[in-house]
Amino acid sequence: MSEEKFIIDKYMPALCADAGDRYAIPDSYFTSAVHRGLRNADGTGVLVGATRIGSVRGYTMEDGERVPMDGQLLYRGIRVSDIVESHWKTGTFGYEEVAYLLLLGTLPRKFEMELFSAMMAEARPLPAGFFDDMILKNPSPDVMNGLARSILALYTYDDNPDDRSVENLMAQSVSLIARLPVIVAQTYQVKRHVYDGKSLYIHRPKDELSLAENFLRLIRKDKSYTPEEAHLLDLMLILHAEHGAGNNSAFTCRAMSSSGTDTYSAIAGAVGSLKGPLHGGANAKVMEMFRWLNENVDDKTDDDAVRAALGKLLDKEGGDGSGKIYGLGHAVYTLSDPRAVAIRRHARDMAESTGRLEEFEFMERVERLGIELLMARKKDGFPLCANVDFYSGFVYSMLRIPAELYTPLFAIARIAGWCAHRMEEVLTGGRIMRPAYRAVMERTEYVPLEAR
Repeated sequence: MSEEKFIIDKYMPALCADAGDRYAIPDSYFTSAVHRGLRNADGTGVLVGATRIGSVRGYTMEDGERVPMDGQLLYRGIRVSDIVESHWKTGTFGYEEVAYLLLLGTLPRKFEMELFSAMMAEARPLPAGFFDDMILKNPSPDVMNGLARSILALYTYDDNPDDRSVENLMAQSVSLIARLPVIVAQTYQVKRHVYDGKSLYIHRPKDELSLAENFLRLIRKDKSYTPEEAHLLDLMLILHAEHGAGNNSAFTCRAMSSSGTDTYSAIAGAVGSLKGPLHGGANAKVMEMFRWLNENVDDKTDDDAVRAALGKLLDKEGGDGSGKIYGLGHAVYTLSDPRAVAIRRHARDMAESTGRLEEFEFMERVERLGIELLMARKKDGFPLCANVDFYSGFVYSMLRIPAELYTPLFAIARIAGWCAHRMEEVLTGGRIMRPAYRAVMERTEYVPLEAR
């Protein structure tokens, strides 16, 4: 029995008997002046700053009202869909270019891209002894927790970890972007060896390979992958690299950076935020939901059967009992999420080649019918769409990537956006973030222990 379990069993039942009541806050205290979740009454985010890095557009404003539109995601003013389609047509890898764009604010010229790639290759190896001391000897049952701990540990291997100059922040950013795939892959291999009883395979990355190619090489026993697999993974990395300053993990990174803390602490905080099932862990919840649907829908081409199962989900009679259809709906996007659109378009070919087209078409059916059911229950009539998490887990499964790596892959991609937001906050913020909470309590007098 763990120490925590012992304490819980022995002490907590009596100690916490009424604790829940002392945390309860009546709904009456949440007035229009209190922006719960930093959200306005119409669901939009409270405006707390400005950024030049990314823009998420899901509607326009006309006469004070939101007007739905096809979603757009811009990286430094460039539509991410244009980046994706350009690299898909030319058969080139684009994540490294996106990382350069987010960090430096402009598309690289050829020699600049070559220089950046060389910097990434040079920064990729982990410090001497890091794998043995931080990963192998300290295995974690959860890859995201192991990743956060390793990022924090890199502070001690940095000769100048608290230097906030542009040059040093950029060097730290490039190093973290290059190293995260290696840390994740090695943490995963040790996890499956220690906790799952599997053989341990540790491979070395190759300088000439893209980040997507290296990751597939590192996690597979035989180091093999197809060009189609690598390019599809690269597409996923591009689409997940950035999503504005307001998403929970980027905001966490910026809030921590505003305090003056170091790069490693701020990025580890972002990793912790991303781990949550309402953020980066959402695609795993989608896959869990589809396992339940597959078990409870006999004819997956029958709209009525699918609609009935989805109704059970919404009525909290099926799935995890949350009443949610995971992967549908978004805080900003209305008519479409451009990331989900791109994934859906390019995942179909992989589904055909891997013999999983029926599964893919079932997902499309769930998307269509799920939106219909949700819209019928919504009071405002505002449109909603499938978000990036709806299809991303399925794509990773086609790439033979285990579920415990879905969220770490999100972190591998999003580190570029986090680092860019940290630099922007450090260089332009100048004020610690300090939102207010309404105090809900009655004034009471202190009573000495002997008199209680």
